[in-house]
Amino acid sequence: MEMTELTALLTRDGLALLDEVGPITSAAEVAKAVSRLRAAGHSPDLVSAVVGQAHLRAKAQAKFGEFADRMLFTRAGLEQATRLNVATLHAVRMRQAGITHVTDLGCGIGGDSLAFAGAGLAVHAVDADEVTAAIAAYNLAPFRDEATVSHGTAEEHAPDPERRDEGGEEAGTHAVWLDPARRTAGHSETQRVAASDWSPALDWCFDLAARVPTGIKLGPGLDRELIPDEVEAQWVSADGSVVELVLWSGALARDGIRRAALVVRGDAMHELTATADADDAPVRELGAFLHEPDGAVIRARLIGDAARMLDAGMLDEQIAYLTGDAALTSPFVQSFRVRETMAAHPKTINAALRANDIGRLEIKKRGMDIDPAAFRKKLALKGSQEATLILTRTPAGRIAILADRV
Repeated sequence: MEMTELTALLTRDGLALLDEVGPITSAAEVAKAVSRLRAAGHSPDLVSAVVGQAHLRAKAQAKFGEFADRMLFTRAGLEQATRLNVATLHAVRMRQAGITHVTDLGCGIGGDSLAFAGAGLAVHAVDADEVTAAIAAYNLAPFRDEATVSHGTAEEHAPDPERRDEGGEEAGTHAVWLDPARRTAGHSETQRVAASDWSPALDWCFDLAARVPTGIKLGPGLDRELIPDEVEAQWVSADGSVVELVLWSGALARDGIRRAALVVRGDAMHELTATADADDAPVRELGAFLHEPDGAVIRARLIGDAARMLDAGMLDEQIAYLTGDAALTSPFVQSFRVRETMAAHPKTINAALRANDIGRLEIKKRGMDIDPAAFRKKLALKGSQEATLILTRTPAGRIAILADRV
């Protein structure tokens, strides 16, 4: 979205038109809406803004639920925004640490700031992009008593850790939430950039975090060698996808915890924590059950702890699959009961599928250079039953495992 489009939208008539149009969920609906609004005499800027926002609001339901219906977005801002249920967990940690004021540096469209303000924290949200800052201000308008928004850089608006303001805020009750720009500038198509090109620079973020309680939101694939020893590193997965790595410092870092895997599924939340990377469990032969650790557990290198909870071992020292004979599972893994194993060849697998009357098949793989979609085309799926096919590697070689989800 360009400033001309936003200016056209942020009028009483523009916002009323957006509400009138309602959610747009497909490219075909986009084309129809553009034609209808242009025929009604609306300006190109207003039509572009209204249709674009209606389409983004529909997409935003997955992250913001019903709140999306009153928010504004940019395409890039929505893609990079924190899911509201995850942002709420950030706010809860702030409150539990005794924080009352948060400076959100790199606030984007304001997803985390919404959660902070909703939790009763005073928020100063900052973004370097003028359009994005204006959208954040609109989204935070319901919290005008709790939130302010500035257009500027993180470096310009970083708090002084020794500051005691006129409102009585004491040092130690103020925290920073930092989301460095890790992609090229823009409101739609953006590309990832190297850590050396992030804004603000990662070293600057770490320096601030050493002086002020800080949460730094980063991509889950961050080079672990870059993580400072004194922070808590928490990988977060939501509904099966690893969505972020947060580095917590100062009062926001929990005592004795340096590695954490937070698994969020719907309204349920489970966390595995440790003082350091866990030692892997020993390799053992395939047992009655196979377990696939959640991506956050893998990223946090807590696979060994998950294995010991299940009385399981590693299927291969280089593969993130666990196996054992105990009929156990946990929120930190997906578990499968093994039916049989075979060579990882389509002919052999097809024979097993026929023998087991399998017509619906989930295919998973680790440690094998196979495209599951292409491999599926080689299989004859004509039965009435369902199963999971796991293609992987063991110390003895490549195998296929036919299994059932537990």
